[in-house]
Amino acid sequence: MAAFIAKQMVGNQLSAVKGAVGGDGGDDGDDKEKAEEEERERQEAIKEAEDRRKEKHRKMEEEREKMRQDIRDKYNIKKKEEIVEATPQEEPNPLMRKKKTPEELAAEAEQEELDDFTSKLFLPLSNALESSLASGIYILQFQPTNCAGPIAPAPIL
Repeated sequence: MAAFIAKQMVGNQLSAVKGAVGGDGGDDGDDKEKAEEEERERQEAIKEAEDRRKEKHRKMEEEREKMRQDIRDKYNIKKKEEIVEATPQEEPNPLMRKKKTPEELAAEAEQEELDDFTSKLFLPLSNALESSLASGIYILQFQPTNCAGPIAPAPIL
């Protein structure tokens, strides 16, 4: 008899725990729909409460501004104009700069190669031209490469 009573007490508690965990399994679709509906209602209630709060604060601010204006009128105080100051541009932090893409890096490398090539090709010619112009006697005469004949300095007339 005592075993029967103990089994009844433990059995009822065990079935209650199974029901809370979801041991039935047949009402899963209904439970999901109910949960979704409750969530929608909760979100709507939150949105409505937020709208009411914003409206309340807007009205309070209007009342405050009216009171401020009354005080300004009473004491002949001019309303301060809101001056929007342009914030000074901070110097960019080198650690926070935009990273360059591989395409940009390749384009920069190619530009540097072109600069190196042109400086190696034209730097000696420009130095010779400057030195001859500085002396005032000779200028360089350039001839096309397909012509036969050396490049020779020509006297200035």
